[in-house]
Amino acid sequence: MPTTSPGSSPVGAVRTIRCSQKSSNRSTSWPAGAPAGHDVDLFDEFCEHLIVRTAPGNHEPGEVVGTYRVLTPSAAQRAGSFYSDTEFDLTRLRPLRDRMVELGRSCVHPDHRTGGVILALWGALAQFMEQNAMETVIGCASISMRDGGHCAASLWARLRETHLAQADRQVRPRVALPVDDLDQSLDVEPPALIKGYLRMGAKVLGAPAWDPEFNTADLPLLTRVADIPARYQRHFLG
Repeated sequence: MPTTSPGSSPVGAVRTIRCSQKSSNRSTSWPAGAPAGHDVDLFDEFCEHLIVRTAPGNHEPGEVVGTYRVLTPSAAQRAGSFYSDTEFDLTRLRPLRDRMVELGRSCVHPDHRTGGVILALWGALAQFMEQNAMETVIGCASISMRDGGHCAASLWARLRETHLAQADRQVRPRVALPVDDLDQSLDVEPPALIKGYLRMGAKVLGAPAWDPEFNTADLPLLTRVADIPARYQRHFLG
């Protein structure tokens, strides 16, 4: 079942499952002082953590099989910024910030990637948004750079024609993926998670940033609750 946790146990289990997913792409060492096998950064302690567990048994809590972290506007002020601020200039989103949360560190255990876990996470997020009167979700959707970035560049070329946000909400990457030097003609499908966001009404805010730490290209996405298609609103918000 989905639960939220404000930065304490079972966040250790959350950081472990995130680490196992990130390790396949990561090209550098983990931050100094981070526990072995844990994905940790300075924003973690300020976030709410949405968690999906397997059914409990033998008086033990179920295994953590899915997680998101959510950074609220007030928590972002305490942290100094949103994580996305470190990758993009979000100046144009300033009018939205008071009711804008940041979603990140999406992770689902490989044995549970049949759709049910991510739907449970989205349901928990919808409840969180409603309970806290939030209106907008932003986040960075990562695309592997193991092919050198060609798939990411081709996906950006496709999505800027179909899902680009209006000009007054577009942002600029601080370290841009050099898309003009990459093949943008590949016939690529969005990763399943990005495809799900697009179905929920997400818009791409601009060109991808390059994250050398995780060896990914990160697309900035924004979803307004008011823009979510009616069938999803009925499913997640009743």
